[in-house]
Amino acid sequence: MFSKVERLVSIRNLKPKKKEGFLKVISVFSFLGIMLGVAVLIIVMSVMNGFRTDLTNKIIGFNPHIIVKPYADSIDSNFKSKIKSINQNFKITDSFNGEAVVMTNDYVKGILVKGIDNKNDLQPFKKSLIEGDFRNLKKGKIVLGKHLAINLEVVVGDNINLMSSSLINTPLGGVPKQEIFEIIGIFSSGFYEFDQSIVFLTLEDTLSFFDKTEEDQLLEIYLKDPLKADFYKKDIEEISENFYVYSWSDLNKSFFGALKVERNVMFVILTLIIIVAAFNIISGLTILIKNKTKEIAILKTLGLSNLSITKSFFLTGFTIGLFATIAGVFFGVVFSLYIEEIRFFISTTFNLEIFPPDVYFLDKMPSEINPTSIFIIFVFSLVVTALSSFFPARAISKMNTIRGLKYE
Repeated sequence: MFSKVERLVSIRNLKPKKKEGFLKVISVFSFLGIMLGVAVLIIVMSVMNGFRTDLTNKIIGFNPHIIVKPYADSIDSNFKSKIKSINQNFKITDSFNGEAVVMTNDYVKGILVKGIDNKNDLQPFKKSLIEGDFRNLKKGKIVLGKHLAINLEVVVGDNINLMSSSLINTPLGGVPKQEIFEIIGIFSSGFYEFDQSIVFLTLEDTLSFFDKTEEDQLLEIYLKDPLKADFYKKDIEEISENFYVYSWSDLNKSFFGALKVERNVMFVILTLIIIVAAFNIISGLTILIKNKTKEIAILKTLGLSNLSITKSFFLTGFTIGLFATIAGVFFGVVFSLYIEEIRFFISTTFNLEIFPPDVYFLDKMPSEINPTSIFIIFVFSLVVTALSSFFPARAISKMNTIRGLKYE
């Protein structure tokens, strides 16, 4: 593709003379700009991919994959049997959720109360339990998240007071219902929002606490493959029109939509860094060709064609971009692999809070390296570099040889 002479000319161009110091500075900035652009783009894409994957895993690992909510009919055993006939591997459990307030002497917090039927398989919740046992979840008992326990300054065995949204009639009017529950377990889902705002009661306690009956119960369905939730949702909707059916993706659609938009915006912004850095290659090659006018003319008189000289200068710019891209991919991948360790080191060394869990929901900074994304970034950077090298080099074919020999 490139002859030996073309490669030699290109290598010579990469080693500017002392009087061409400014050209060297431009080359260095071109290299650093492309390298940093590629590296940062890979790091950001890896973090965004990891963020989405981690959040998805936390959501589908801790929440039902499909929720069936009655609005015209109550959920009975016949309806459950029809759902089970769709797929025998469905794990079905009765549930009810309601909003309440938890109170101590110094702390008040709005929470979501989840009532679960401990007669069914509680495996989705058992694996997140760090203290206690879900089998001990009985009447008057409660399980709460790690961060909520920290904020309340309570441990297993303590009692907490919950205030319901339902009212009790008294001579003075309606007052919110309050009940005291004993903590028998603490869970950690790894999702900050869950760990600070969700508590578990028995289904019977939850219905009683919110003055509800079995007719108000929800049906929660857990799948072996949560990614097929939307597919099975359509099958369940065909059984009866008297129920609302939601998949986990329906309940989090706006959140994941916002995440996707943010990821795309970041991609566009960071690709502009690579494009701006590529303009340095255009500037550098233009100045190089201007400074090498006489040498180019000599090469032409020695028999080198316009195409050969153009290819040699193209190779000069492309070489800078190629090695900058390779370096950017290397540093981007290494940084992405150890981003949590780097974050922890910076946080502890400089006493800075990076990636606070109350803002980003997760306890640690996630990262997921996607080979396809890296390949796209690599190819994109090379294409931009190739175009940036081609247009200045193309100007060589329009140069006048005689005028070039007179150039000083």
